[in-house]
Amino acid sequence: MKFPEHTVEKIGGTSMSRVAELLNTLFVGDRERGRLYHRIFVVSAFGGITNLLLEHKKSGQPGVYARFANGDDDHGWLDALTEVGRAMAEAHGDILAHPGDRGMADEFVRERIEGARSCLFDLQRLCSYGHFRLSDHMLVIRELLSGLGEAHSAFVTTLLLQRAGVNARFIDLSGWRDEAEHTLSERIAAGLDDVDLSSEMPIVTGYAQCTEGLMREFDRGYSEVTFARIAAHTGAKEAIIHKEFHLSSADPRLVGEEAVRKLGHTNYDVADQLSNLGMEAIHPKAAKTLRQADVALRVTNAFDPGDPGTLIDDQPTDSPSVEIVTGLKVVALELFEQDMVGVKGYDAAILEALKRHNVWIVSKTSNANTITHYVHASLKLVRRVARDLEEIYPSARVSARTLSVVSPIGRDLTGLKVLSRGLAALEEAGIEVIAAHQTPRSVDVQFVLAATDMETGITALHRVLIEGDATHLPRKAA
Repeated sequence: MKFPEHTVEKIGGTSMSRVAELLNTLFVGDRERGRLYHRIFVVSAFGGITNLLLEHKKSGQPGVYARFANGDDDHGWLDALTEVGRAMAEAHGDILAHPGDRGMADEFVRERIEGARSCLFDLQRLCSYGHFRLSDHMLVIRELLSGLGEAHSAFVTTLLLQRAGVNARFIDLSGWRDEAEHTLSERIAAGLDDVDLSSEMPIVTGYAQCTEGLMREFDRGYSEVTFARIAAHTGAKEAIIHKEFHLSSADPRLVGEEAVRKLGHTNYDVADQLSNLGMEAIHPKAAKTLRQADVALRVTNAFDPGDPGTLIDDQPTDSPSVEIVTGLKVVALELFEQDMVGVKGYDAAILEALKRHNVWIVSKTSNANTITHYVHASLKLVRRVARDLEEIYPSARVSARTLSVVSPIGRDLTGLKVLSRGLAALEEAGIEVIAAHQTPRSVDVQFVLAATDMETGITALHRVLIEGDATHLPRKAA
């Protein structure tokens, strides 16, 4: 099916919790009928709901999924699921003003929560027989639970818009009670191909149930993958991600609101480097889909509707510059083996151990007898990897310690002497540089610092490399 010119737009969980504020800006504002439509919105769950359904993304506090997986007692996951229903009702109660809409939303939550409860009970009962293993079904359960959050937020947003006179249409890609199996492309086509974008506004779930199993590869990054695939499938003029902040040259809480600069325009190379350091403008696999489909990405501040935000495309820069400075806490996993020189296999063994424990690799260095991986994971998890390696190489010394990686990034850093100027700025700020890396690609430089020096390091590098001010550098606390 050929779609008319349109955009595909995604709203993140934090912004979704303030969706009522977006009604008169992002969704409607001063748009008349022609400009009101020709837009597809892909929504995340309301803020905090996915944490309750799965586990807290930062603290790891268990939600329904984690409690069900542990299986110690039924009351744990049952109570957690009840809490999800209460949190969902509270979320849409703050958004929907009309009692009829609130009643419909309450019934939607009740039906989905009770359905999930019955499903988990039935699965437990089935797996009480020796021929069935609960572990074989946990990924499906994770997907089922996660889809509840997006289905709820999309349904509530549709009610909100319809009450405001917008012809919004709820598009549920979560596969709820769907007996047929579909690929992601088939699921998207079934949901959208009969939509009239000239007179309907589709509100689409960020989770899509499909044979590929989005969470198997992307876990909680699935909504951006769905968003990108929809943009590619429909041939969108532009893909837009609405965040609660502008994509800026650094965290304004660190360097100051007056010092940061909105990026305005960058490319997918920079977006990939940001993703590697945990500051995702977009998931790398979603970015790849958009690049291949020749769809440009725009990142905007949902609460600053008059600002065009930052355009991300494949275009090179007109002149070299550092565009952003960011950082990430990491763990350095170091393997030292005197007999490594000239011997193959050490790299492969380390990578296999990291892959087995699902550890994210940020960067890596090596010399004649030492290989160091800087990874984004808990120290506890990395120590498990270290124990595995010690069993494979009993004569090696394997260590793990918490550090940070601070990185200036830009489309083209050629000729800017970022490495030498960065080293000088960090020294002037009283920060010891443990390691520094620069590749011939000239899009980023990485400085490895103590974990406690990360924020001061970001501020110092931003002062020199972006603000051009070497006279007011922060100093490391004594």
